[in-house]
Amino acid sequence: MLSQYSALYPELILAVGAMLLLMLGAFQDESEFNADTISRFAIVVLGVAAVLVGNAKGTRDTLFDGAFIADGFADFLKVLICIGSAGALLMSGDFLRRSKMAIFELPVLVLLATIGMMMIVSANDLISLYLGIELMSLALYVLAAIRRDEVKSSEAGLKYFILGALSSGMLLYGASLIYGFTGSTNFDIIAKVATQDAATNVGLIIGLVFLMVGLAFKVSAVPFHMWTPDVYEGSPTPVTAFFAAAPKVAAMGLMVRVLAGAFPGFVQQWQQIVVFLALASMVVGALGAIGQTSIKRLMAYSSIGNVGFALVGLAAGSQEGIQSVLIYLALYLAMTLGAFACILAMHRDGKLVDDISEMSGLAANHGKLALVLALLMFSLAGIPPLAGFFGKLYVFLAAVKANLMWLAIAGVIASVVSAFYYIRIIKVMYFDQAVERMSPIAPGVWTVIALSAAVVALFVLMPSPLVEAAGEAAKSFKL
Repeated sequence: MLSQYSALYPELILAVGAMLLLMLGAFQDESEFNADTISRFAIVVLGVAAVLVGNAKGTRDTLFDGAFIADGFADFLKVLICIGSAGALLMSGDFLRRSKMAIFELPVLVLLATIGMMMIVSANDLISLYLGIELMSLALYVLAAIRRDEVKSSEAGLKYFILGALSSGMLLYGASLIYGFTGSTNFDIIAKVATQDAATNVGLIIGLVFLMVGLAFKVSAVPFHMWTPDVYEGSPTPVTAFFAAAPKVAAMGLMVRVLAGAFPGFVQQWQQIVVFLALASMVVGALGAIGQTSIKRLMAYSSIGNVGFALVGLAAGSQEGIQSVLIYLALYLAMTLGAFACILAMHRDGKLVDDISEMSGLAANHGKLALVLALLMFSLAGIPPLAGFFGKLYVFLAAVKANLMWLAIAGVIASVVSAFYYIRIIKVMYFDQAVERMSPIAPGVWTVIALSAAVVALFVLMPSPLVEAAGEAAKSFKL
């Protein structure tokens, strides 16, 4: 009987692991050792889940009358999600100890959120999609407000919750319209009905619009991005790193799953919306970060801009476009985890450096850290031959082949504008007068920094494994 649910093993491992760790934390005395131990176990559980996903056959398996699907696309994203969650936990230990915030609930909540993320990329039904989103979102709301004694953290959690509830309402309204006009919540049946009367079914188009509004909130695409800078700034930095990595990858994967899986016959209709979201996100991400003095708010606008670049690939409406999105998400994950690890590494007297001006002369005191952060900033700006350049190249090429040359040109211009604030950080580190030396860097943070730097710098030498894996994953859809 258990063999019938083999496609669900990774999620079951995470669920059982989260419950066991919750019991372990609840029945032991609160201590830093206890929280660290649970965090390490959580990383191991995530590693086991990633290995199970990586060893999957890559064939299409469905469970629960087609509501849950395991295919190459889901497997690819699940590995990225597990890596993002494990990376965030790995770099968080030292910060939590210094902040006297070593609470065992944090890794448990990360595991529960990860289950929701893995469910949504395997969702093949509107109901399973919503259940996955809520499981992910409820854990994220608590994580944002986990510093109960700090006003900014409580404010971040409240803003995230209110706007998240609004987006869920819009998503549910769109889902109800889609169900009403197709008679089913299953993506395969919706795809058949939508293909038959794509041009005339106005009600279905309206339902799709509302559904995409809800999804745009989850990926923080413009104009539904207003929560991102405040939540990123107010949340504890390891939680912000987690928000910018795994949930972003999962939400983008969900958008691809919905549009390419349930509405392949509606490409002309949803392509217009995606093009607008991509263009607006790139522009706001590029311009909004210019005046920022907080490094976390700057990274928030950077993530908005990166969502725009990923949406350029989706706007192509082709298998090649989906492949480019997957490549971009993998490289974005490495760059983001590395950037936030560098932010966590910069602290003095137990307090993190948040103002960009406080990074003055970092190269003089911490040459290796400054070098890696400069490498990551150049990569985020899209400077060749670093990984970020190739990520943007793939999505722009997919857009050009889909006759969206003007969107690719707009992306290049936005990338040039965004280079200003990335290079400004490098200028502050290397050319401004040095200030007080930073505190020593924890081994876990150094591990994430080193792995991210290796991916960013060496991708140009071995791009084929990622490109081929993304290509196989994209074949899960017929566009």
